[in-house]
Amino acid sequence: MFTGIIEEIGRVRSIEKRSGYQQTILHAALVLEGMKVGDSVTLNGVCHTVVAFDTQGFTVESVAETLQRTTLGDIRVGDGVNLERALQLGDRLDGHLVAGHVDGVGRVLERQVDADNVNLRFEMPELLAPYVAEKGSVTIDGISLTVVSVTARAFGVTVIPHTLAVTMLSERTVGDRVNLEVDMIARYLERLVTFGRVSPAQGLTEVALKEMGYGG
Repeated sequence: MFTGIIEEIGRVRSIEKRSGYQQTILHAALVLEGMKVGDSVTLNGVCHTVVAFDTQGFTVESVAETLQRTTLGDIRVGDGVNLERALQLGDRLDGHLVAGHVDGVGRVLERQVDADNVNLRFEMPELLAPYVAEKGSVTIDGISLTVVSVTARAFGVTVIPHTLAVTMLSERTVGDRVNLEVDMIARYLERLVTFGRVSPAQGLTEVALKEMGYGG
């Protein structure tokens, strides 16, 4: 489990590609603290297992399914990558609950720079539209953000200077592909309604949280 608060930008040191497989070595610093083989780290929002590490960085492996469903097959040596370690019990939840399981790939449609922030608009797969709501949460390349506008096939976010400074959103331009993960609670609500566990009038948020182990 993750929060969508990026800890640092890593840099791709090397990539080894084989049929249906990619090994990536990343240069990093902060996320190496206390790192062990088997730990979980998100790369641009995609959960990976650390298979090796040294004093300069760490190694992960991506299978064909991951490469097909995310943007990780597009990365190149030298690219920056948003990194976040798994949430520990007792940590503050400053973003929102993020699984690190990408739901789809979106594309930057518009980038508007204002005096104090940047407004970004993203195209999203049609299947994700029901889970993206105005003022709700969405994860873009591993970054927890609040939706400020939404249509049938697109949504917008406003990014403050701090977030631009500490993530790779500062380099995203029109046409770039990004990893999207919708709000986890929205997924649970849909399943509860679809399988008849609760009606839309029964306090869905409370029921969903109980299904996830929160509350009485």
